[in-house]
Formats: sequence, C-alpha cells, structure tokens
Amino acid sequence: MLGGLLWAWWSLPVLAKVFLNDSFFEFQAPTWTVASHLKDLQSYWNLKSRSRTELIETGRDLARLNAAYEISLQKARTLEDELTRLEALLKLPPIPEYRYEVARVCRRDLSAWWQQILVRKGKKHGIREGAPVVFAGGIVGRVHRVYTYTSLVELVSSPNFRISAHLEGDHRPVTYQGSINPTFSSPRGEAREIPPDIKDAQEEAIRIVSSSLGGTFPEGLTIGYVQQLEPGTDGIFQRTAVNLDQRLLSLTEVAILIPLETEEELTDAI
Repeated sequence: MLGGLLWAWWSLPVLAKVFLNDSFFEFQAPTWTVASHLKDLQSYWNLKSRSRTELIETGRDLARLNAAYEISLQKARTLEDELTRLEALLKLPPIPEYRYEVARVCRRDLSAWWQQILVRKGKKHGIREGAPVVFAGGIVGRVHRVYTYTSLVELVSSPNFRISAHLEGDHRPVTYQGSINPTFSSPRGEAREIPPDIKDAQEEAIRIVSSSLGGTFPEGLTIGYVQQLEPGTDGIFQRTAVNLDQRLLSLTEVAILIPLETEEELTDAI
C-alpha cells in the first residue's frame, strides 16, 4: 500500500506536486494562525492580571525608552536631511525607500539543515517573495514562499541563505552564507572572500553588515559578529565563522521591508 502511494506520488507531474504542496500548506495555515492568536490572547490576559504597581513601573520604563527613541529619531531626521542635500549636490540616485510591514511569528522550523519561520502576513498584505525581513538586531532573513495570509521566511542562519556583505569600516565586499546549525545550538553563519590584510579582532568583535551590492537588503544592516579569521581554501582570501543574534531563535515579531517603488508600480498597473 505504502509503495503504491509512493509510486503514485513520484509519477505525478512537477506542476501537480507543486499545486498539491501549496494547497496542503494553505489548508494547514489557518490552524497555525489560530494557535498563534490564542497564544497572543493568553499573553494579553497574563498581562491583564498584573498589579497596578508593576504597570506603573513598566510605564516609567517605556517613557524612558520613548524619550531615548525620540532623540534618536531627531538625529535620524538630521542625517536624512544631510543625505538628501549630498545626493542633490553630487547628483547621486536616491537610496530606495521601504515601508515596514510588521508580522507576528506563528511557527518555527529550526532543524539542522534549514532554518525557517512562518509569519502571519501574506499576499493579501503586499508581501512578495525575496523581500528582506529585519528586526531590532538586524537581518532576520528573506521571504522564501508567499501564501494568501502567511509567508515562509528563510532565516539568515539557513545554509540556503547567501548575500553580499562587508565588514564594518571596510567596504570591500565579502560573501556571507548561513551554515548547518544543530538543534538548540547558537545560530551561526560563515563569511568568505575576506581580504588578507584584515586582522583578527583583539578585543571587540568586528560587525559584519549587509552591502547594497546584494540588491536586496539596505546598506549597513547587522548580520552578525566575527572574531577570529583563518585562511580560506584558495590560500589567498580569509574565512571566518559569524556569530548571529541569539534572539533569532525566539522571535515573536518581525518587520518585512516592502519597496515603495514596487507598491507605486502595482497601483499604477491596477
């Protein structure tokens, strides 16, 4: 019986397999979404039961954070104005602008061979395949598959994730790629083609950031940190392990970057 089912599956055309796989995923998605909403509801009632003193202390902490963020926002606006002035002066093309589509994580698939999460936003929210996904600590990953109300995100730690990057303070491009991460281990990746004149970090680790050469992520987003370099297989360039943010294993919310130009083009087409 089992052999007959396997033979029938392998004999199906590729298009039929893709259709059945997507249909089965869409059929399961509401179950995962409902479970995620129930978990959010549980968290809400848990917070609702907190005492007034705890709420007052939390409100004070949030007020301090809001004040710090307001100062940072003012600095960011000043830098944006200066950047716009320099672009006009040097006649440079403007940097692409994005909007943030915030999405809740409803499922994780963190095995040794792939690292993926499922979020509660999909085609109905303007999500497209290949869209960059970020959080407060930097890069989360890239949208791998998009369904009607959900999207599958491939994490930066996945062996299938690869982008162009560079070390902070040095704009020469290097290649970053995720690596095999055993279950419950700290997320890691690998950086290759590092120029031979770059030395190991003696005290603080060196930050590795995204490069605009990759064409997907904005310039300067944190990928991870590197400490010890070693010779590459070609004997010319260097390579190193990249330590990623521990919060990747427990994310509850992410932001998907959607280019504003793409949305304008879709609006004009309609």
